[in-house]
Amino acid sequence: MPRRLMIGLVLAVAACAPRGAITLAPEAAGIGTVERIYVASSRTLQDSRQERVSFGRIDVSVPPQRRPGTITYPKKGATPDPQTDFLVSDYRRFARPEDFRADLRRAVAERPRGDRDVVLFVHGYNNTFAEGLYRFAQIERDLKLPGVPMHFSWPSRGQPLAYAGDRDSVLYSRDGLARSIQIATEAGGGKTILVAHSMGALLMMESLRQMAIAGDRRTLDRIGAVVLLSPDIDVGVFRSQARAIGRLPQPFIIFTSGRDRALNLSALISAEPVRLGNLTDARAVADLPVTLVDVGAFSSGDGHFNVATSPALMRILSQARELNTVFSSDVAGGVGPLTQTALRVERAAQVVISPGF
Repeated sequence: MPRRLMIGLVLAVAACAPRGAITLAPEAAGIGTVERIYVASSRTLQDSRQERVSFGRIDVSVPPQRRPGTITYPKKGATPDPQTDFLVSDYRRFARPEDFRADLRRAVAERPRGDRDVVLFVHGYNNTFAEGLYRFAQIERDLKLPGVPMHFSWPSRGQPLAYAGDRDSVLYSRDGLARSIQIATEAGGGKTILVAHSMGALLMMESLRQMAIAGDRRTLDRIGAVVLLSPDIDVGVFRSQARAIGRLPQPFIIFTSGRDRALNLSALISAEPVRLGNLTDARAVADLPVTLVDVGAFSSGDGHFNVATSPALMRILSQARELNTVFSSDVAGGVGPLTQTALRVERAAQVVISPGF
């Protein structure tokens, strides 16, 4: 199939998918499971850019009637159903970053000792504000992440044909994410765990690079882990970013899949053989202290967010609360209960997870 025709067909299918929007329903708090998400955003609720980062706290009601890995929105024109739909039950906006940080700090202090990290999530390409928020709430619920959840929402245009525009928005949002990471580390009683998906991983790496160049090692050294999910980053660009950052936070985990059709398309558009999230061979990053976790065996749909959408993979990961301990043990001791293969390539480690292991 000619390249132009294939790209057109993929984007046309993506354009037909239903889109998420914020629906406020206070009564949902008594029906669904409420996930309280702290939010920093360089865009408005209407998904346009804003120069100053805004801060808020949003309670998302996760409905009881759904399959793990799924998100359901109210049907157009229908009355929202808290039994089946993701809804917002409460929202508070903070006038100043200091007020946000103080409230975040209180939430951290209320957690049990040993569970006082802040988990900061950055969404990927082609996400509305609501979609990124609800996706993180779904991950929180299904994976039972430790710590206080915080979401950074950057101004993706939420359009499948706006790939180049979203890359511009990544550059636009570097300062805002860097400041949000600083706030998270200042509020946390433990460490800050950074999780980013797809093009959000590019934003994450650019912000960490920027902080390193500015000499902000204090913040960088308080990052307890970095997890990149299907990162849409050129491998050479990633290597350059890692060199600029210097001492990478540990653990540094990259979830990859050779069956990720979205990243295969991204590579095609970029005239490259592979993206970082497509890597199935650790030799390309062998000199870096990173762990590649190949989850291609769990691919379904476009295979671009297996960690959040595959019930089988989520069951495995939800049992591995300390990912670094599990993966390090597998690499050191050979094939373990989570892995099909595990090996070390110079400084990098590579783990392949398969169903049945």
